[in-house]
Amino acid sequence: MIHKIKPSSRRALVPKILVSRDCGPAGCEIDWLSSRQIEADDDPEALIELSLAQGWGDGLPLVAPTSGRVRAFLAANDRYPDELIARMPDESECTVEKIVINAVMAGAPAESLELIIAAIQAIAEPDFELYGLNATTAPVYPAFVVNGPVRERLKIPYSYGCAGGVATRAVAISRAIRLIMRNVAGQKPGVSSQTTFGSPGRVTGLLLGEWEEKSPWAPLAERRAGVRGDAVTSFGTMGTMNILDTTSIGAHAFFEMIGKSVAYPGANCFSPSMEYSEMMIGINPIWAELIAKEVPRIEDVQELIWRQASVPGDWLEPLHRGQVEAQGRIREDGRIYVTPEPKDIILFVCGGLGGLHALGLHSFGSCLTQTKPIAKAVAAGQVEAAE
Repeated sequence: MIHKIKPSSRRALVPKILVSRDCGPAGCEIDWLSSRQIEADDDPEALIELSLAQGWGDGLPLVAPTSGRVRAFLAANDRYPDELIARMPDESECTVEKIVINAVMAGAPAESLELIIAAIQAIAEPDFELYGLNATTAPVYPAFVVNGPVRERLKIPYSYGCAGGVATRAVAISRAIRLIMRNVAGQKPGVSSQTTFGSPGRVTGLLLGEWEEKSPWAPLAERRAGVRGDAVTSFGTMGTMNILDTTSIGAHAFFEMIGKSVAYPGANCFSPSMEYSEMMIGINPIWAELIAKEVPRIEDVQELIWRQASVPGDWLEPLHRGQVEAQGRIREDGRIYVTPEPKDIILFVCGGLGGLHALGLHSFGSCLTQTKPIAKAVAAGQVEAAE
C-alpha cells in the first residue's frame, strides 16, 4: 500500500490585517521588552566571541541587539513584542520580541518582520514536523519560496543567482530565521540535533522568490493554498541540486532529464525510513516557456516529470529492495517513484534567462510543505472608517 500525503487540515488562509500600535523607538509607558539584558563590549569581534560563548551566535558577525535597535525595529511595525507567534517543538514560546532580537542580530530590515513571522508560522505547523527536522541526522533545513509584491519591496531574488550569490538583504532575512531556529527552537548540532554533516543552509538558510511574471502558470502560493498576493511557502530540503541540459529543445526531453536526475537511491525519497516524500523543482523561465507551449497544464507537467522520476526495483540489491517492497512502494510496473503521487512534485519558476538549468530541492520526507499569507498593516483610522 502506498502511503499518500494527506495534510491534517485544510483551513482557509487569509492575510491578517494589522492595526498600527507601536509606541515609537523610546518605548511605551510600560516597558514591553522582557528579555534578559546583558552588558557587552561594543567591539564587533568581542560580540562574536560573546555570542559563541553564550550559545546564541552562528559564527558570523552580528549586529548587537541593543534595546534601542529592538525598539526601533518594533516601532517600524505593528506588533506587540509579547505577542505569541508560535510554540516550538520543545514548547518554548516564539514571541515577536524574540523574533525581532534575532532579526536585528542577523541584520534583517525592519520591513521584513511580517515575512519572517509568516515563515515561522509555516514551519511551526504540525504537518511541517519541525521536531524531526531539528533533531535528525540529516542536513535538512527549511527553504522558503516567496510570492507577491513583497518580493520587490524586500528585494527577494528570483532571477539570476536566486538560490545564492546575489547581494541582497534577503540573505539576512533567511539568516534571521535560522537564528530563531537555533535560539528559540533550540537546534544545536551535537546537542538537540544529530545532523551528521550539516549544510551551509543550516547557517544562512534559503529564501528566494518565484518569478511570477515569467511563469506560464499561476503562482505557487495560489496553486497550493489559494493565497493570492504576498505569501511564503516552506519546504524541508536536504539541499540544492543543479540539473543541466544544454541540448534539449522540447518539453519531454526536459522532463526526462529532470525526472531521472532527481531519482537517485540515496535520496530520502527512496529511504525505507520515510514512507512518503515531496520533491520541489525550480524551472528556469526559458524552459518554462518552452514546456508550456507543449504541455499547458501544470498538473500534466507534474505527472510527466513524476513518471520519469523513478528507479527500477530490481536495480537495488535484495536488502534494500525487500525493505521498500515491504512498504508496498514497488508499483505494478516494477518501479519505485520519488513521491507517492504527481501532485507531490512541487514546481515553481525562478532563475536567470540563460536557460540550461533546473533547481532540484529534495525533501526530508516527513516535513510537509506549508504556505502562509503574509500579513499587511493598515492604519487604525482606516479600520474605524470601515466599521
